[in-house]
Amino acid sequence: MSGAAAPRLGRLLQRCGRGLLDLLLPPLCLACDRPVAAPGQFCATCFQGVTFITAPFCVRCGAPFVYAALAGGDGLCAHCRQQSPVFSRARAAFRYDAMARRLILPFKHGDRTDLALPLARFMARAGAALLEEADLLVPVPLHRTRLLVRRYNQAALLAGALARLSGRKMLPDVLRRVRATPMLGDLSARARAETMAGAIAVRPGRAAAIAGRRILLIDDVLTTGATSNACARALLAAGALAVDVLALARVADPRFQ
Repeated sequence: MSGAAAPRLGRLLQRCGRGLLDLLLPPLCLACDRPVAAPGQFCATCFQGVTFITAPFCVRCGAPFVYAALAGGDGLCAHCRQQSPVFSRARAAFRYDAMARRLILPFKHGDRTDLALPLARFMARAGAALLEEADLLVPVPLHRTRLLVRRYNQAALLAGALARLSGRKMLPDVLRRVRATPMLGDLSARARAETMAGAIAVRPGRAAAIAGRRILLIDDVLTTGATSNACARALLAAGALAVDVLALARVADPRFQ
């Protein structure tokens, strides 16, 4: 077989294998059970319900604006103008709404770990500039008791998928939760910050791996930024050059009362 024919044969076999797999396990919409043309896609109905975060948004925390005039001349939201986050920049793929919850809750709580790679592709597009500048990807950690119940860390799965997509190195064990914290969903922004204060630290022996590096922190949902700030504070104290944040979804109003 000639050198030119071998790659063509390989591509043909790959297409045949993909066609057979699609016949046995037809690709389904990420958010429902409707068939789609290829894996990792939305059906037309669900696609219309997805709210991708695009400009205008806060240039610091990534919170989407309803209209550009809310940003002011500096491009910042009111919250960041009053109190800058510890991290440098944050970006997210989706606005956290009903459709985003249909994607995230099965992935986070329903053992749908197969969603990590297709969801990470949306994150890679939203955070392309952050990925380009990142030296290391670091996931937000779970406390060991929650990890025991859930059996996996959804942020680590997203970080691993992003590492494969971007070619960046991922270190899953840089950060640890030194104490268990309650679910933050019903807490105010101030209560979230107080709850997370001192709850996250760099794992002993890992400081050398992040010293002088630009870290991209990976999480599933960014709300007020309390968890991201706690992680960024620990990373910067251990010698990281800077910390950016890339999340799957972003709550629209970071003030969250």
